[in-house]
Parts: sequence; structure tokens; C-alpha cells
Amino acid sequence: MSDLYDIAVVGTGPAGGNAALVAAQSGAHVVMLDEQPAPGGQVWRGKSSSILSAPATPETTAGNALRTALSESAATHLADTRVWDIRRDGDRWSLQILRNSATEQLTCRSLVLATGAREYVQPIPGWTTPGVIGLAGATSLFKQTLSLPGKRTVVSGTGPLVFFVASEIRRLGGEVVAVVTPNSRAEWARAAPSMIGQPKLLARGAVWMADLMLARVPILWGHAVTEVAGQDHVTGIKTTNLKRAGSGPDFDADSLCLGNGLIPQIEAAHMLGVAIRNDPTLGGWVPIADADGATAVDGLYLCGDGCGIRGATAAALQGALAGARVARDLGLSAPTPSLRPWQRAERFGRAMTALSMPRADIQALTTQDTILCRCESLSRADISAEVTNGANSTNAVKSGQRAGMGPCGGKYCQTVIAALIAAQAGKSTSDVPPPTPRPPLRPVPLGQAAGDFDYDDLPIPKPAPL
Repeated sequence: MSDLYDIAVVGTGPAGGNAALVAAQSGAHVVMLDEQPAPGGQVWRGKSSSILSAPATPETTAGNALRTALSESAATHLADTRVWDIRRDGDRWSLQILRNSATEQLTCRSLVLATGAREYVQPIPGWTTPGVIGLAGATSLFKQTLSLPGKRTVVSGTGPLVFFVASEIRRLGGEVVAVVTPNSRAEWARAAPSMIGQPKLLARGAVWMADLMLARVPILWGHAVTEVAGQDHVTGIKTTNLKRAGSGPDFDADSLCLGNGLIPQIEAAHMLGVAIRNDPTLGGWVPIADADGATAVDGLYLCGDGCGIRGATAAALQGALAGARVARDLGLSAPTPSLRPWQRAERFGRAMTALSMPRADIQALTTQDTILCRCESLSRADISAEVTNGANSTNAVKSGQRAGMGPCGGKYCQTVIAALIAAQAGKSTSDVPPPTPRPPLRPVPLGQAAGDFDYDDLPIPKPAPL
């Protein structure tokens, strides 16, 4: 692929999609790169062809509007495309992508990263049992295929996602055995002032709660799941009352939806030289960027949950801001959108994300035998021993125990490992940065990364004389 694009946008969720749309409308030559088959990201994910006739939801409606606008724009969309390396090449960005089972190179003048977020689950005994699924993973099932996680499901987690998932399971005909949330009513009350600026989202949350209450679904405030029973499938759920430090009710269930918030995917921005800071109200470590996406790295812009968990509404607004900014910086005529709508949505998003900030009482539920790194089958005891032996950074634990060197690249274990290091060293998690990111940013088959070449053509020097 030899075309030089003005702008490459990595990720086509609410943020990336709107960034590409605004930039293309300003006359820029834009290419969008995404691993999904259609724009929309995780939140505005498109339905599979088998369920297109299913009733629309606010998420599918917003996603359909974005997909239609992008299809009518001049932006080029490369679906099912994995970006696994990005490098600066003079005044251009060079992207290595995996597409159609082959590696290609793409170049652009400016780069917009809209890499989104990933889910965080605090490990507990049994969390790797088949039948346990993340809250965000469950939403993907609902939106794309209308699938249910099981017949009898306990839904547990922090923030608003736990109530959305429980309500969706009921809407799709499933049974919610109980909702278990570490948040208290008081915590939600303290967040209320920040919700007033987004009345539509507030009203949706009220509908979720009303549905659960009318159905007499037990809602355990200030509780957490402590153990998942079962060997090859979930058979039951044990809980604890966090406030009283005592046992809570047990439930018979065949599935568990579990989540403790979202984490920004910062690896690409961090690898390309963007400074990071720790902000628990935005999901932890976030890259430093302006509201319109500009960074200290020339030609690099960020938007959406990849630079702080603020929610889909704020992500879409920031995407438009970033698209306009990058177009103006390229000398094109582009609007200068107002910051006020984004600021209102940002306040709401921060308040929701703050409900999922790391909690010591939840971290204490991870026992010594609990697996922390699923790729390498490392338990808390394994990691703790490594820290005791002097590994005082995530890089050191990665080097000593290979934690973070499996297929996920550390995306699902490094947060809990950093918290464990901080706890044992008596430090704050802000003193334990994430490991140094390196390519490949995403898993890629070695043969495809190497490309086509003939071993006989390799310049192998002659052996040195004895």
C-alpha cells in the first residue's frame, strides 16, 4: 500500500469515527483503521447480519448514524485491520498493519489514536472458570448477537455498567439472580451533581434501576463476589458484605458477569513518546493531551477513552474536536467546535469512572492462590515472591516471571500487578508506572510480521577464521 494519507485514524468508535468524519469533511485525505468489521467500536458496535431486524437501542441508533455518515464521506475505511507497529519516519508516520492475512505498510502526515479502553477485572478465586465473563464482554454479546451469558446470571461490578448489563439480560429474556455492587447508595448520591448535565443518560439509568426493582431482583449494595464455585463451569457465587466485613448471601447460578471498570489503552501513545500521568478518576494511567487531542508529539493526536475514561458521549465530542484540530494544523479550513458540550459530558464521565476507582477492600479479595496472569498461569503468590526478591517495578516482574509476555501483552494483568507492587512496597500506585510498551502493539503471527523473503538471499557472513 503506497498511498500517502493526510491523516490516519486508528480506531473507529465514537471518538475515531467522528474524528475521521470531521477531518474528511474538511478536505483531508483520511484513512480509518479498525479491527472490527464496521465502525462503531465497542459501545456503538454494529449488529451481526442475523439480528438486523431486532429492535434498535440508543447505542445501535447512534452507531448506525455514524456508519451512514462515514460511508457517505470521502474517508477510506480499512476494516478487519490490525495495527501492530507505528514509527516516525522523518516527517511522516509509518504504520505496519495486518490485513487480509498479509502485512502492509501505510504512511500518513498526521496520526489520530482513538484506541479506546479495555476492561479491568479484579481477580478472585474462580474468576477463570468457564461461565465468567466481563461486564464489557457481555455488552458485546448483547449488541452484536443478542446472546446471553447463561440462564441464571449474577451481575457484579462497579459503576453504571453493572446496572446496564443486568437490565439488558432481563430485556433479552434472561434471569438475573442478583446484582452485587461494591458501590454504596451514598457514593452514587455524591456523584449525582455531576450527572445533572446529562439528563438523557441519567434518565436511562433510572429506567435500568426501576426495571430491576420492579422485577424484585436483589441488589446488594456494598457487597462483592468473593468466590466462583465450580470446576469446568460456574455452579454458584459467594459474596461478602464489605462494610461489615462478613459473609453475604450465596447464589446458585450458571454464569457471572464481573467487572471493575475500564482502563485506557495507552500503549501506542506511550510508545510514541507521549508523557503519561496517573488519574484514578480517568481510569488510571492516561496520556497527556489537550481537550482537542493535541499532544507534545508533532503530528500525533489522541481522543476518546484511550486518553481517559469519560464515556461514549464525551468520546464522540472529543473526536470531533480532534478531527477539526488536526485538519486545521494541516492548513485546511475546519470549524472550531465549542468545548462546552465536551466539558459537560466530561464531568459526567469522570463521576461515573470515579465509582470504579481501585478499592483496597476489593483488592484484598485476591487470595495467594488466585491466578493474576492468565497467559503465564502466575498466581498472586508467584508475583508476590518476585516482588519480595527485589522486583519493584512492572518491568522487573515482567523480566523475572514473564508476566505480560503472553498473547495479551500484559493488558489484563499489569494493573493488578502494579497494585500488588505498590501495596508490598508501601507506595502509591501512581509510583508504579506501567511496563515499557514495545511492538507488536497487538498479537501478530511471526511469519506474517516477517513478510516474504528467501532465506538464501540473507546476507550471512562467512565464519571467522580460527
